[in-house]
Amino acid sequence: MTSRTTPPIRPGLLVVQSLRRRHCAECGRGPLTLLVLEEGTPRCLDCADLGHLVFLPRGDTALTRRSREESGLSAVVVRFNRRQGRYERQGVLVEEAGLARAEERCLADAEARRRRRVRDARRRAAEDLRFTEAFAREIRRLLPGCPADRAEAIAAHASVRGSGRVGRSAAGRALSEGAVVSAVVASVRHVDTAYDQLLMSGVARHEARRRISGAVEARLREWGTEAGADVSDRRAESA
Repeated sequence: MTSRTTPPIRPGLLVVQSLRRRHCAECGRGPLTLLVLEEGTPRCLDCADLGHLVFLPRGDTALTRRSREESGLSAVVVRFNRRQGRYERQGVLVEEAGLARAEERCLADAEARRRRRVRDARRRAAEDLRFTEAFAREIRRLLPGCPADRAEAIAAHASVRGSGRVGRSAAGRALSEGAVVSAVVASVRHVDTAYDQLLMSGVARHEARRRISGAVEARLREWGTEAGADVSDRRAESA
């Protein structure tokens, strides 16, 4: 069981963003927003000799790394996530002068980093385009009666980076038959049947799927060869 008395990891000095109204055991100041736990006893930053540090929120990896490099003293700031049951990083405390030097370093190579981000974005876009095209080809191979523009639309929707959709799953990236047909089934369900209207009228999801399963199977049979029809039989209830 995760202890809430002290954070479970200690990457150097740790400062805790308090979720409770706690006071410094040494000077009595409080309630404290940030505190240091010494053997379970809360102390304010001043009493812990960290009061001169400034808070840098997480988000800029380069600035955070360089600020810690430029600071003789720094601390990681964490907060307890009740839902996840663990401490999570919120940022760092660093010396103000160290932060200023880190900001100067980041400004000095900002253009180079911008160009790198642009190159990376273009590379990812090209990779995504190739993958979407491959996904659409696989749809057409399994279901050759599927219109080309529909296959392209299904592939584009299923393969959006970061969407969590079937195309971005491990099976989807491997272009497995199950993942590809699942993407088609999902599209048919929403576009070619009354599924969405059933959900909006209060019909439970599993019941709505049961009601439109025949229409889904019929569309897959329409798009498939004999082999494709066999695929539809096996997969119409998936996704």
